[in-house]
Amino acid sequence: MAEKLKVATCSLAGCFGCHMSLLDIDERFLDLLEVVEFDRSPIDDIKHISQPVDLGLIEGGVCNAENVHVLHEFRSMCKVLVAVGECGITGGIPSMRNSFTLKQCLEESYIRGAGVEFAQVPDDPELPLLLDKVRPLHHIVKIDYFLPGCPPSADAFWHFLTELIAGRDPSLPPALIRFD
Repeated sequence: MAEKLKVATCSLAGCFGCHMSLLDIDERFLDLLEVVEFDRSPIDDIKHISQPVDLGLIEGGVCNAENVHVLHEFRSMCKVLVAVGECGITGGIPSMRNSFTLKQCLEESYIRGAGVEFAQVPDDPELPLLLDKVRPLHHIVKIDYFLPGCPPSADAFWHFLTELIAGRDPSLPPALIRFD
């Protein structure tokens, strides 16, 4: 029996919808498990990659210092890295704050927000340092492939992964790219 492809997943600043779409491949997941072994993923709840993997799937934009650290660590452990979904590819919804200064965002959220009285911006050393802007993954590390969609559909995940595993170009047919 051939050795299984080692796959890990990760989520940064986003909604986790891309991971939900991956899980939505439903019974096809059993077929996938015949040829891949998951390391860090929501399937096994492993928090850190235990060894280098063949393929990494990462969703979400980069909004804070912890995201930068996790992204660099994840990239270093993945032979092939795929930016998944619009947050990973463009910064997505989290990047809507890029039209404002960080100070404006924090004051709106914590000082002038609806129903907030005597509030202050959190200043706890345990909180990750926010970046001035939310950035897409490829602004920080080398990305090998992009899987678009918001989120990519289960069928897009299935097509992309099976093509990549088979050693073919994982380009998606236009019918599989959607934003809903």
